[in-house]
Amino acid sequence: MRQRARVRRLAGIMWLTLAALLASPAEAQEHQAVYRVEELARGLKAPWALVFLPGNEGLLITEKHGTLRRWKGGGLEPDSVPGGPANVLQAHDAGLLDLALDPAFTENRLVYLSFVEGTDSANRTALFRARLDGTRLVDGRVIFRASPDKAGPAHPGGRILYLPDQTLLLTIGEGYNYRTQAQSLSSDLGKIVRLNRDGTIPQDNPFRQNSSARPEIYSYGHRNPQGIVWDPRDSTIWEHEHGPKGGDEINRLLPGRNYGWPTTTYGIDYDNTVISQLREAPGIEGPRVIWVPSIAPSGFALYLGDRFPDWTGDFFVGALAGKHLRRVRLRQGEAVLQEVLLKELDVRVRDVRAGPDGFLYLLTDDESDGRLIRLVPR
Repeated sequence: MRQRARVRRLAGIMWLTLAALLASPAEAQEHQAVYRVEELARGLKAPWALVFLPGNEGLLITEKHGTLRRWKGGGLEPDSVPGGPANVLQAHDAGLLDLALDPAFTENRLVYLSFVEGTDSANRTALFRARLDGTRLVDGRVIFRASPDKAGPAHPGGRILYLPDQTLLLTIGEGYNYRTQAQSLSSDLGKIVRLNRDGTIPQDNPFRQNSSARPEIYSYGHRNPQGIVWDPRDSTIWEHEHGPKGGDEINRLLPGRNYGWPTTTYGIDYDNTVISQLREAPGIEGPRVIWVPSIAPSGFALYLGDRFPDWTGDFFVGALAGKHLRRVRLRQGEAVLQEVLLKELDVRVRDVRAGPDGFLYLLTDDESDGRLIRLVPR
């Protein structure tokens, strides 16, 4: 019975994905009528992530090629915010990545930045912490470095999520050429790690008592996770990651669990060779949503606002290769609806966030003319 239920669930996932990809022009026009697009800034250089500052302080935006920008008062400030991490590898996937505010930001002004540190032959995903002092970062230092080093700029992961207990999760990719390390508990590659705010390791991490495992590991068997979100309604954590050629996933994240890569996958390699014959296996958590073909997901938001009542409770995923914004409705952990938005813009969506004003904010991925846009009700 359990196996039959699993087969039905996965068949439903694939049907929903296909249905969303084949949405008719009439449906797309109807969806477009729900919102209008406001362009807030352009000319960003490979923007990667944004975070909202409190009050009227605006927001911060990372540019993958090493700079931090500030949008305030309706415009992008001309000068970058100095004081960020040094030794940032700026190539292809690598660079300055995500950012998050400390839970006590209004008191301590601490900002966290993930980035790829090192050289092409020896680099790692790292976490940097500094204090925002007016228009600059000060007292910055690296508080965590993934181990071991890898060669090449591919698959750094890099998303940051604060949990209600004020610990944080940091996603780390498997480095592309190091896929088997995703299954090794002695490596941070292909993992999601859980840290305290100062970079130390929580005592209740799932592998803390395992002498052969790295104590920071929270979950393993990931490929390149670049979306992670907390759902306060039921205290669940959701994560999405890039598959190879096909097989992008949304997973419900649980401590100590194995998410399969590369033992199980719904994709094949880029040269069309088989990576694994297995899609599921005992002891491995299966995905709740899969995308075949890949949409290349990046950025993840849960919308709990009231400006778009029909969207309340839905998840939003940026699609790079798919060039759209994907709305996903989950019920009891299963996908019951998917919708393709913004296809008419023909842009790679790098990040999506639900703003404190109830609107959705997005970054488009472009090397020299990335945009900050906002969706507001029509």
